[in-house]
Amino acid sequence: MANHKSSIKRIRANERKRIANRYYAKTMRNALKDFRMTEDSTEASAKLPKLIAQIDKLAKRSVIHKNKAANLKSKCMKRCFCEVRNFVDKNKKPITSFF
Repeated sequence: MANHKSSIKRIRANERKRIANRYYAKTMRNALKDFRMTEDSTEASAKLPKLIAQIDKLAKRSVIHKNKAANLKSKCMKRCFCEVRNFVDKNKKPITSFF
């Protein structure tokens, strides 16, 4: 057990931050799962900016590593644009913008 008053306070603060970080990370994972389960490409492209903003905030606050954030964003964008490309191939119409 810690002996100094400041170290005891630091332990309490770290525990509060750990619980908050776990909440935000879990919220991001749920949003990611919701995005991956989306079958409609227009709905997926609508969810993408919010998801990317959420991932960026977590990386900025060091809840997740910046490289993990980059990998997650890359996979999400790749999935979204592949769905758009498949939609275009099925309908045989060129698309002028993705959003």
